Parts: sequence; structure tokens; C-alpha cells
Amino acid sequence: MSAEELATKISKMDISDLVFVDEATGSDETGTGNKDQPFKSAASAVGHIAGQPEAAQESLKIVVKKAGEEQYSYITPSALKKAKNAHELAVKKAKKQAEREARDKEQRDAKLAEEQRKLEESKKVVLTQDPSLPEPKLIRIGEAKKNRNVRVKVNGWVSRLRVQGKDMMFIVLRDGTGYLQCVLNNRLCHTYDALTLTLETSVSLVGEIKELPEGKTAPDGHELVVDFWEVIGKAPGGDEAVSNLFDKDSDPSVLLNQRHLVIRGDRASSVLKVRSRVMRAFRDHFEGVGYAEVTPPCMVQTQVEGGSTLFSFNYYGEEAYLTQSSQLYLETCLPSMGAVYTMNESYRAENSNTRRHLSEYTHCEAEIPFISFEDLLDGIEFMVKDVVNRVWAEPETRAMIEKLNPGFKPLNEPFIRMRYADAITWLNKNGVKRAEDGLDFEFGDDIPEAPERHMTDTIGKPILLTHFPVPIKAFYMPPTKDDPRVTESVDLLMPNVGEIVGGSMRIWDYDTLMAAYKREGLDPKPYYWYLDQRKYGSCPHGGFGLGIERFLAWLTDSYTVRECCLYPRFKDRCQP
Repeated sequence: MSAEELATKISKMDISDLVFVDEATGSDETGTGNKDQPFKSAASAVGHIAGQPEAAQESLKIVVKKAGEEQYSYITPSALKKAKNAHELAVKKAKKQAEREARDKEQRDAKLAEEQRKLEESKKVVLTQDPSLPEPKLIRIGEAKKNRNVRVKVNGWVSRLRVQGKDMMFIVLRDGTGYLQCVLNNRLCHTYDALTLTLETSVSLVGEIKELPEGKTAPDGHELVVDFWEVIGKAPGGDEAVSNLFDKDSDPSVLLNQRHLVIRGDRASSVLKVRSRVMRAFRDHFEGVGYAEVTPPCMVQTQVEGGSTLFSFNYYGEEAYLTQSSQLYLETCLPSMGAVYTMNESYRAENSNTRRHLSEYTHCEAEIPFISFEDLLDGIEFMVKDVVNRVWAEPETRAMIEKLNPGFKPLNEPFIRMRYADAITWLNKNGVKRAEDGLDFEFGDDIPEAPERHMTDTIGKPILLTHFPVPIKAFYMPPTKDDPRVTESVDLLMPNVGEIVGGSMRIWDYDTLMAAYKREGLDPKPYYWYLDQRKYGSCPHGGFGLGIERFLAWLTDSYTVRECCLYPRFKDRCQP
């Protein structure tokens, strides 16, 4: 019988007696066996027939259309036999799978029932303090070493948790001053709170701090042998468990959204603790060199670094701005207070999304009267070295820095002092081109971050980069006497971070400053109070601003300044 005759015969049959298989376009998942929804395999067609009433099975016939063919044909006896074998094998596999799933479910149900039984039993276990033991002394973890072999009470959060068998648990407790390993035995592990304990739960633990035997390790070489404990505030488990919200490989946006929990982690909390020590070290440094601290306003109506980066807001119907810098206000303090500094927030509305830019940052600024440009450079270098030495001298801070930034050493060698013109020469000699046109840098170009970082990282030492051209610096920076094209200005560049300090001498002559206002197109009237400093007993003076977050990024080897503040603010990020 020809293919055409067969197709004609099939078309004349009752279509309800046929089970269609299309090996090209059929589907075993969604197919029903009719012509519009054919199966893909003959084995599925056999299974379909086997599922019909016994009386109907005899009348059902399988027709197959192979890939590349246009007509259906009856399945051959050999193909039918192969399909039946495949179907039987699939039925056996499905049966075994169902039996396995049933056993697994039975085991899970039994395990769940046993866990539920244990939980119900655990509710009957009530802990009480032994009245025969000494009254515990309340301490913080940072005081643990000097309270060994004393019964103490410690409060904190569960940072790590390990269950060992049914009669032992290890908790690593955190309270902000350190970490303490705590061991719980026997009944202490059988309570409902013990069986359901989760990370970040706040707890109160009572026991004796014992030095660990040689060969065993724990923070500070000791552990708290607990004799009583209780939960203060329980953290959620399951999907809401802190370990399910993020990990170290999570997307940066996830980590920023969960920043309030991220800062509980070892690295984040260490960076913030080092930040605290660094802030104190800067204040100690300035105290040591006789500078007075002042707190200028953050709401202003004048610009310092350029109008394009000002955050504006409505101030009782008037336009005002968040300060870019406290410099101008610091200068007004010189006649009454001498050298001054501030640790204040500054704000820059820069449309930058780099790892070293923030819209809000802590700005360490200083202004010093009766100095020369060389005095300014010396002061910046001494400040950075002195602050590093101060934090390095604190064992706890040094240990954190060494863990965060292995191999870090205090700065002993003099900083490199390089003029802007020499930096242009260095870039051209080393084949660094301008990104916009691929040509060599020229005198007067503003050196972007990437070439500046490349030069600094290649040299591998701190660089005091000086004498920038007048057009690319702020209006208040004076030209040098020997070359009026350049200013008495400086940026301190650090390897792996780039610029962390910007400073200069300040124009102290009234007429020269008025000319600078005219050159920059600024109305001098709102700056009358700043101009008065040049009228009522002016003097040579200079100052600088240091970004605390950039300093910390260098000190702690952090990839971005966003890791070096509590809640970073930058483009498209103003929460949490």
C-alpha cells in the first residue's frame, strides 16, 4: 500500500480511534493524543491507551508522523513493541520513584514529629540560677581577659552558633567590644530557647571565663563555661534568618539595602571601629599641635568649590545650600582662635558613581595663619604620619588594621613631592593618553582619576602633587610668584585610593581676591564677611581638607569609600 493510499485510509477512519504521535512538534507533557495535540513519543501513546477502559483499548490505533514527513502512518510492529517496553520501563521507574518519595515523606514526617516532640518536651525544661554560686559580675567582652576565673554575666548577640551532639553548644557572642566563645552543656542545651536559637538573637550568659588548654583556639584564648543563660530578644529563623538575606557574594545593591545588618559583620564592624579610632587620632593630633576645634554651619548661601556640585534647598523662602566645605568659615576664626580645624560633614552633588565618591562625607579641614606653602606641605605630611602612628600604637586598633590590610606598615619615608608639570611629563613618558582623544596630556589639562591613580599606584608611594594651573583650581588659591600660571596648591595622592587631601595657600590680598571673583564670574556681595578678612588685618595663611572615608579606604584596604562610612550617600542612594 502506497503512502498516499495509507493516508487516504487513515483519513477515512473514525479519528476518535486514532492516537496521534508527531515526533517533530508533539509534546509528551501537554499532548492529549488527538490530531491537534499529538504526543511526541510512541511510548506516551502506549501509556495513554493503557489508561483507557479495557473495551476501548482494542479499537485504538497509534499513527506516527516522523520528523521531515508530511503524512501520518500506522506504527510498525517493531516500533510498537519498543514503545511498549519503554512504557513498561517508565511505569516501573515511576513506581519506584513514588515508593521512594513515600519513604522519604514518611521519614521526614517522623523526623518532624520527633523534633516537635523534643520541642514540646523542651518547654518543660526551666533553668534557674544556682543560689550557692557567687553573684555574677556584669562585664563587657572587652573586659573578659582580666576577669578570668570569675563568675561573670555577659550580654550580647549570637554571632556564630555550633551544636555538637545533643548535650553541647558553642556560641560566639558579640557585644561591640569583642568576641567571646561560650560553651553550654547538658540541660542548658535542652531548653526550648536552645533548640530554636538563631543568629543575631540577643542573649544574657552567666558563667566562669576559663583559659583554653594548649592546642585549642578561641578569641583571646579563653571561653565562658556557662551555668545559666536566657534569651533577651529572639531573631527570626527560616526565610527571614539573617543568613538568608545576604552573604559576602551578594550584589552591592543588596548589601546596601541591608546595610543595617551588614555592619554587624566582622569586616564592616572592624572598619567602623577603626574609623572611630581614626577620628579620635585626628583630634588628638590637632590638640597636640595646638589647633582649636570649631563647628561651622552646614547650611550656607555661598559656594566654595563650584556651583554645579551644590545641593540646594528652601531655607524659609530663600535659596540655600548644603556646604561643600567649611573652609571659608574656618578662615574667619584665625584672628580670634589661631589655627583651627573641624570634623564636619560636607556635601557634593557630583554626578559621579565611582568607588571614591560620596555625596556626603566627613571632612577634616584645617586653616593655619602665618605659614608658607612649604609649611603647609610639611604640616599635611606630619598629620598623616602622626595619625597613622597614633592608631598603630593602640594594640586593638593595630590588630584590626593588620587583619583588614595585611602587610600594612606606618609611613616612615618622606612623601614624594611632585609638581603638576612633572606629573604631565610622567604620564606622557609612560604612555598614558587622554581618554577623550587618545593624545598626550598637555599643560593645563585636568588630570582625571584613572591616569592619576595609575601614576600613584605605579610609583607606589604617597605623592604631594603641587602647583596646579590657575584655571583648574578654586578662586581662592593664589598664583605663585615665580610662575603666575600655577597656584600654591596641593593634592595628597595615596596608592590604591588616589587623592585624599586637597589644600592650598589662600589669597590674602583684597584686590587679588576681588580680581579672582571677577575672573570666576562670582558676585562678591554674599562673601562680604569673607572679604572682610582681607580688610581687617590680613596675613598669609593656608589650609586643607581631608576625606576621612578616603583615608580609611587606604588604611583598611577597602575597595570603596562606601564601606568606610555608616550609611553611604551617593547618586541614587539615600537610604536606609
